[in-house]
Amino acid sequence: MKTKLSLLALTIVLITGNSAIAAGGGGVVADPGAMQGKHFDPKGKAPSTFTVELQNGLRKTLPFEDKRDFEESKRGFIAAPSYKTIMADAGNVAWDMGSYDFLLQGKDFDSVHPSLQRQAILNMGYGLYEVVPGKIYQVRGFDLSNISFVKTNTGWIVFDPLTSKETARAALELVNEKLGKRPVVAVVYSHSHADHFGGVRGVVDEADVKSGKVKIIAPAGFMDHAVAENVYAGNAMTRRLYFQYGVLLPRSPFGHVDQSIGKNTAAGNLGLIEPTILINEPFEKMTVDGIEMEFQNTPGTEAPAEMNTYFPQLKAFWAAENITGTIHNIYTLRGALVRDALAWSKNINNALYRYGNEAQVMFASHSWPRWGNDRVQEVMRTQRDSYAHLNNEVLHLANNGVTINEVHNVYKQPDSLKSQWAAHSYHGSEEHNSRAVINRYLGYWDANPATLIPLSPKDSAPLYVEMMGGSGKIMAKGRQLYQQGKYREAMEIVNKLVYAEPNNAAAKDLLADIFEQIGYQKESPSVRNSFLGAAYELRHGMPSGASPKTNGPDMIKAMTTELWLNALAISMDSKKAAGMRFTINLSTPDNGEKFVVEMSNSALSNIKGYQDKNPNLTITVNRSDLEKVMGGQATFEKLLAEGKAKFEGDRKAFEQLRSTMTTLTPDFELMPGTKAKKAPPAKPNKDPFEAPPIANSDGA
Repeated sequence: MKTKLSLLALTIVLITGNSAIAAGGGGVVADPGAMQGKHFDPKGKAPSTFTVELQNGLRKTLPFEDKRDFEESKRGFIAAPSYKTIMADAGNVAWDMGSYDFLLQGKDFDSVHPSLQRQAILNMGYGLYEVVPGKIYQVRGFDLSNISFVKTNTGWIVFDPLTSKETARAALELVNEKLGKRPVVAVVYSHSHADHFGGVRGVVDEADVKSGKVKIIAPAGFMDHAVAENVYAGNAMTRRLYFQYGVLLPRSPFGHVDQSIGKNTAAGNLGLIEPTILINEPFEKMTVDGIEMEFQNTPGTEAPAEMNTYFPQLKAFWAAENITGTIHNIYTLRGALVRDALAWSKNINNALYRYGNEAQVMFASHSWPRWGNDRVQEVMRTQRDSYAHLNNEVLHLANNGVTINEVHNVYKQPDSLKSQWAAHSYHGSEEHNSRAVINRYLGYWDANPATLIPLSPKDSAPLYVEMMGGSGKIMAKGRQLYQQGKYREAMEIVNKLVYAEPNNAAAKDLLADIFEQIGYQKESPSVRNSFLGAAYELRHGMPSGASPKTNGPDMIKAMTTELWLNALAISMDSKKAAGMRFTINLSTPDNGEKFVVEMSNSALSNIKGYQDKNPNLTITVNRSDLEKVMGGQATFEKLLAEGKAKFEGDRKAFEQLRSTMTTLTPDFELMPGTKAKKAPPAKPNKDPFEAPPIANSDGA
């Protein structure tokens, strides 16, 4: 059951003729046995009696009597399209809502946490919905996020045009079919994650944006963060996405059931058109074609650049991705900077006191709206208090000596929050979010010197295995603990054995069985997917094949020259740079930028706005031509031959720099012993100055 990396990467490139088109999302991995409740994996196990007992206990204690979310998720339904599959322009399936139909059978799945199953069913909403009569509409279930349409005097304002051109285009066609065709007069990007801007080319023509016919509005810092958040560690993020998003898992009660804020991410063409209006002030008012809006900038919450919107005429509050049907990630498992739970709480509080007293409906870029002022305030307060309690209680515990390696076993929400669905951590989890708060303020060290410079797992594990009496005793004890339902205890010792003996197939299979039961029991899809994804790779090996390309022309254009230079410094093999010392001046006349690039002490640095008086080499190239190198459509040699680049000075500096560059590919093991023993296929011929892959930020 090997799955090709090139087919299932969360960010892929579809080659059509000579043009590379960036794509968001992953391949659709449907499971024909899902409706019959058959496990997709011949090595897979059914839920154990301990897992079944846990799920049954949760069904009795969770607040299932509160059915308001189901009522609200259905309210305003107008129509669903006749299809459940949306094709990408390149011929692949971009979206398949029908692959999750097994969730609609009305049965309980013991392989799914009951709360997560509830969320997964709520996210099955599919079609066109009315939010404010005659004025605000949403299309849900076409992508990971929602696309919203606000009716203006003459057209539509589109809020968050999904991940891909194809799903966004289909949503606009559905709206125009059911409500009457109207032009798009403006697009609002609520924030800098790809599932909120990637489909923009499906709803507007860039020529109309450049002419001023269509406005594109975004928060300050949008363009920088849309790319920068996912570049420096993009290769590692892309690989880690396989676990958080369950990329290899079929859609099944035993595999992928939901992504908490939506079903999944569309696998179509991801684009980006630069905003024409940036919102810079904390609160900024604007009227577009008769619609009054006040934007609330909330930087550093769910995204580095994000904003809410209030519609005073309609008493409607757009919560972006700051308030959805889940407590979000303070730390994202794919990898990202740790977020500020306190700032998040305070920004919700600002919205509550500024808009919450009069808002009659709250809708967002994920989940479903809430209607009525009391309900709006209830959900606002619930999420405000969840982030505040997380921040404050974790720091209270830390100040009493609880460490980052203990807090996930100690921190608990109060019962008053546990009883409210809007406080449940589907996207995040209390375990990894609590650790994130300590990491933000105190870092990764628990203050025990023994953990400050620990042995690598592959070095420490053999010591543990030897002292525990060898693999035979560990396997026997691991199986005993597994049979007793003590899965975390079993994981602790069997994981050590797998690191010590990565080719021990029986140990890997046992660890996979352990991971699988833990995954079944988890409320957060990110945590569930991580355990089930690791189990899959332990059983069948990590994905193989050519690494994906991820950089389409829109994303390359959005990458600053400084960001590209910084990324080159990360791609550089510093050992190859030993003893090198040179200075290169880089000038891009068409946009007036100048840089000094300096190699010394095996480190590559750059500074903007300067030129060295005595450089070894000066490179002059227009930024528009440099983008072709960054995107892999040209090389410096080609530009030199065409007279589009000029080298002045000693070319040796350029050749030395080139010789240090490496190609980063997401082909490394996350679990030991999962990489194929045979030699991997040859890496594609890639120019060393091509920009490194940008990780997908869908769903944050």
